[in-house]
Amino acid sequence: MGDKFIYFDHAATTAVKPEVVQEMLPYFTEKYGNASSIYSIGRESKKAIEEARDRVAQALGAQAKEIFFTGSGTEADNWAIKGVAYANKAKGNHIITTAIEHPAVLHTCQYLESEGFEVTYLPVDSNGLVTAEQVKNAIKPTTILISIMFANNEIGTIQPIPEIGKVAREKGIYFHTDAVQAVGNIAINVVDMNIDLLSMSGHKFYGPKGVGALYIRKGTKIISFMHGGHQERGRRASTENVPAVVGLGKAIELASRNLDAYNAKLIALRDRTIEEVMKRVPFVRLNGDRIKRLPGSVNFSFEFIEGESLLLLLDMKGIAASSGSACTSGSLDPSHVLLAIGLPHEIAHGSLRISFGDENTQEDVDYLLEVLPQIVQRLREMSPLYEAHAANAAT
Repeated sequence: MGDKFIYFDHAATTAVKPEVVQEMLPYFTEKYGNASSIYSIGRESKKAIEEARDRVAQALGAQAKEIFFTGSGTEADNWAIKGVAYANKAKGNHIITTAIEHPAVLHTCQYLESEGFEVTYLPVDSNGLVTAEQVKNAIKPTTILISIMFANNEIGTIQPIPEIGKVAREKGIYFHTDAVQAVGNIAINVVDMNIDLLSMSGHKFYGPKGVGALYIRKGTKIISFMHGGHQERGRRASTENVPAVVGLGKAIELASRNLDAYNAKLIALRDRTIEEVMKRVPFVRLNGDRIKRLPGSVNFSFEFIEGESLLLLLDMKGIAASSGSACTSGSLDPSHVLLAIGLPHEIAHGSLRISFGDENTQEDVDYLLEVLPQIVQRLREMSPLYEAHAANAAT
């Protein structure tokens, strides 16, 4: 492999930016006070948390008092869904979501089904999209929550969030969106988009791991998910992770400031990759909507090969990519997202997700375009399925 290393898995996680690290460092060694303490270094920690809260609120068009810090995007999803479900069960027990949600949403909804809640999992079209009309038609008198992801973590498809939010608002139903992949990549205004609850995770936009946030619109009826002390205004117990919260605040400020230039760069890398791979490699399919997709996200399925072998050979060439969600990489089952958009098992198994980030260049794409077709061809030459296809084509 040599010294070459190209990271194409930013949808899984990102490096923490140096400016973010610098802002975090004092809160490990100098300003290490507990933010719930009244002495000076405790007050400094409290002040830093509130500044981070302001930064998150500004990025989302929210009020600072509507932002609550969590330990992850997964925790934020759990809190939003369980918190609203339990707080509103006297009103109803029906939840609407989609078949392609992140496991943090799907497994939470499945758990609630075991608790007596009813969940509708809306199907998606071949591009991974649901419509506001589908959502509207699924609403029942007992519907208390709609939870639909902003952008898919595997195929990058962006949902019509403002339209779905409008339907929810008109019907008086709470609307939550898992925006873990969207924050830092898409301009979001929770007021304009009619969003009641929004989940995010710091490590997806060059912040630290182990910290997330949940936006809860003022007036939303929700119970606490973590019980204990009085932190986060009594709504999320646990000693505040001050360095991580500070890092998330700085990271979202940087992302918001540079969003247009960052997106333009990523879209150029993304579109060139899509065009060239589709041109150079036969029997390939682009997964997800061609236009309504995250700026830096590409997902291909290559017929006649297995995704894990593709990843290993790319890794030997110094390229880090994935075959889907980092949260399910230990599973041998094909992606539930790819099956939901209609791919058969054998094609779903041959998927590759490329997700671009700040440090990627056109030279990185050149290298990918040089080695990827060779690797695909090499794997196909070892495949009995491809051999049979080639034999049939020749007759």
